[in-house]
Amino acid sequence: MSVRVTLVAAARSSDVFDERFGDDRPLDQVGWYEMQLAAHTLIPLAAADLRYCSPTPRSRATGDALGFAPLAQPALRDCDMGRWRGFTLSEVAAREPAAVDAWLADPRAAPHGGEPLLAFISRIGGWLDTRPAEDIAAIVAVAEPAVVRAALVYALKAPPRTYWYVDVRPLSTVTLTGTPGRWHLQIGSGG
Repeated sequence: MSVRVTLVAAARSSDVFDERFGDDRPLDQVGWYEMQLAAHTLIPLAAADLRYCSPTPRSRATGDALGFAPLAQPALRDCDMGRWRGFTLSEVAAREPAAVDAWLADPRAAPHGGEPLLAFISRIGGWLDTRPAEDIAAIVAVAEPAVVRAALVYALKAPPRTYWYVDVRPLSTVTLTGTPGRWHLQIGSGG
């Protein structure tokens, strides 16, 4: 039996130019406003058999505001960025340009002292592959955009560098259907 997992990218917590590694900030005003605009398309997902979220304030707030009453999943946490946590990419690039280059070029590199990209993708894939399929038709999970990107790379068995070419906007959704190790991307409403 296959399962359907719909991933919802959490609403905004900051301006795109102020996004920080490991950002724990709650939703900002724009994030709340955008969620109100998108709610009519997202609220029906609350009918899922299981509802989860990343353990971040913005993921929890997004799920709660949409009526999901999600269960926080530690495995859905964002990538551990070590000493870069709390900084923007441009701030880190100004201080450690060679380290940023190494991190972007090698999915096994962790110059920040945290989690390598490959380990992050594998962790998210492990969560995806352990979703129960028996008697479960639908799962919804609100997560950080990085988590959604990692899930897509894993599910499609794409090379890790593909991660850098996937753009996940706040409140966007993606649905994966299948069984552990055999996932398919579903585009559109598809009923």
